[in-house]
Amino acid sequence: MAYNKHIFAGIGGINPVEKGYSKHKFYTMKYNSIALLTLMVGIWSCGSVGSIQKQGIKKFENGEYDLAIKDLQKAATASVAPAQTNYYIAEAYRMSDRSQLAAPYYQKAIDAGAADPDARFHYAFALKSAGQYTEAAKQLEQYIQTKPLNKVYSEKANRELFTLRGIDDIIKIKSFYELKPLEKINTAGAEFAPIVLGKELIFTASRKDKIYKTNGLPMLGLYKTQVSETGEVSGGAVLFSNSILAGEANEGTPTFSKDGKTVVFARGNTGKRKGTADVDLYVSRLVSGTWSAPRMIPVSDSLAWDGSPAFSADGKTIYFASNRQGGVGGLDIYRTNMDASGRFSKPVNMGKDINTPGNEIFPIVGPDAKLYFASDGHPGLGKLDLFVATRSQGVISIDNMGAPFNTRFDDFGLAWLDEYRGFFASNRDGGKGDDDVYLFEDTRVNLDSIQLAKLDPKDPRFGGNLDIGTPKLVNYYLSGIVTTNEAPTTPLDSATVQVFEIGDDGTETLIGEGKTREKGKFGTYKLQEGKEYSILVALPKFLNKRETFSMAGRNIPPVFLKKPVTDTTFVTEIKLDNNLIGTSFVLDNIYYDLNKANIRNDAAPELDKVVTVMKANPTLKIELSSHTDARDTDAYNQTLSQRRAESAVNYILSKGIEPDRIVAKGYGERQLIIKNAKTEEEHQKNRRTEITILEL
Repeated sequence: MAYNKHIFAGIGGINPVEKGYSKHKFYTMKYNSIALLTLMVGIWSCGSVGSIQKQGIKKFENGEYDLAIKDLQKAATASVAPAQTNYYIAEAYRMSDRSQLAAPYYQKAIDAGAADPDARFHYAFALKSAGQYTEAAKQLEQYIQTKPLNKVYSEKANRELFTLRGIDDIIKIKSFYELKPLEKINTAGAEFAPIVLGKELIFTASRKDKIYKTNGLPMLGLYKTQVSETGEVSGGAVLFSNSILAGEANEGTPTFSKDGKTVVFARGNTGKRKGTADVDLYVSRLVSGTWSAPRMIPVSDSLAWDGSPAFSADGKTIYFASNRQGGVGGLDIYRTNMDASGRFSKPVNMGKDINTPGNEIFPIVGPDAKLYFASDGHPGLGKLDLFVATRSQGVISIDNMGAPFNTRFDDFGLAWLDEYRGFFASNRDGGKGDDDVYLFEDTRVNLDSIQLAKLDPKDPRFGGNLDIGTPKLVNYYLSGIVTTNEAPTTPLDSATVQVFEIGDDGTETLIGEGKTREKGKFGTYKLQEGKEYSILVALPKFLNKRETFSMAGRNIPPVFLKKPVTDTTFVTEIKLDNNLIGTSFVLDNIYYDLNKANIRNDAAPELDKVVTVMKANPTLKIELSSHTDARDTDAYNQTLSQRRAESAVNYILSKGIEPDRIVAKGYGERQLIIKNAKTEEEHQKNRRTEITILEL
């Protein structure tokens, strides 16, 4: 995704996550181009509309999402490759921080047969951003049932399903705060990441001359205006500093040291393919009334997005968001210490209590010494919600700040004026434009001591989990059903089921074993939070089946726990294939570049499935065959198909399968499924990879 706020925030699809927001411009995520390359397989429609579609795809790949949408919508209107074209449009909206606009295009792409296995995942989150919670849950349920290979998406989907099923509980969270938009500085562009420095409000805004092609808005810079003790601003915002200005880059999300003489901010996302590919943190110091030329600080990772920094109250720690390697998911919150000479310690990840497979960004320490941040991974109403982390007796609890702070839109970037007032940003309905800055005020500031004493401490407007001090126990169990893989499925009794816990080193420990009962049922087996499991099922006359079951993302968030003890059981279905010698299976999503035989990265997950089956059935021997279409000579296609089959087999052998268990066979164009194929779709059905059971 690529939010505006996010350019600086660093959000973006996983794959910053994917993937980048506006506020997120600064945290623009990198898109998985492999999935999109899969969509591009084939020959595009000819003629002017086909040419426009190609232009749109090229602009998409360059990160020019706003321009890409305009071209691709023309192609979609002309029904050019509807699955691919609509999917590109949906992705362009998502990655330019307009997810709610992406939903109808995801639906069109899925209805037309979009090949990306994660399309339904993105569709679900687009529906959530549009406030369609029930339909979003249905889409996630369908996505989870496919047993996705993307572990980060899978964990996030499981977590989000809990949220959507309990969304009514989150909607009920209220607070004593009231909001007021800062009309004097908000515009049709983006204003966000406010912070108070003395009597000035510093904020990030899209006001530069150069247009950022990702979202069609002017590039971001730092601006300032006067602010009163009650949060009123004077308007007439001016540039913060000529010294901190790069006309062809995005800059924003500043944080200031306690004495106001050091500023750390984010800069990057120039929009040029050969320019700064991502976002880094810079520092500038106030010397004789002038800010020094910014320099990148050493904690920045040149291969990652680093943004939304925040000093601690004592100025000795800087919190920031990053999608660097080794994190929990998308953008994670890190901390680094700065000594008196300005040297920084090695950044430390804040851990899984705070960070999720989603995005955590815009950290700040409040007047109460608690850590506040924005997240789309913790249970929330929409995209980014505001949360507060509280540590009590060594235990960290995360609470949604509730209404009026949080909506189904992006709500982020808190900053305090004093103990009772502050600012944050949101792109909610009713604003002037993309992101707007709002003043918040605790209405209790206007109450006297007698009125305050009358307030019920359990008043829901106090927000948070009121029972946080009461321990809650959750017991997790696994059960399931074993069936045949043919439609209609038939339950299989007397199958042997073994459940293993997978250790951090990959070793397996048997935790339970049994036979399927009437209607193919098995279980239950006790599970632990965060653990990985493997289920092995065996039955004569069927191929053994091994499937993994992950507890990642399946723990119930504390906000939804109502009882001292909660028991929950996960049910999985395992489908067995008949052991029929000579049976052939087509492997989906095995694509090759034109006239090439090397295995592409997007084919690896499908071949890994073959490896899993062969390891579960140690005596299984198969033939792996490759077939071409008929658009070249017989001799050429025969040679090409043999090379492709051998390439796939070599990949499988590299995973530890014995060479005498698999045979590579190229059939060229001798076994066409569709003779006289004319369309690219028909040619693709002929170009296929199959496995045939030879012996078991």
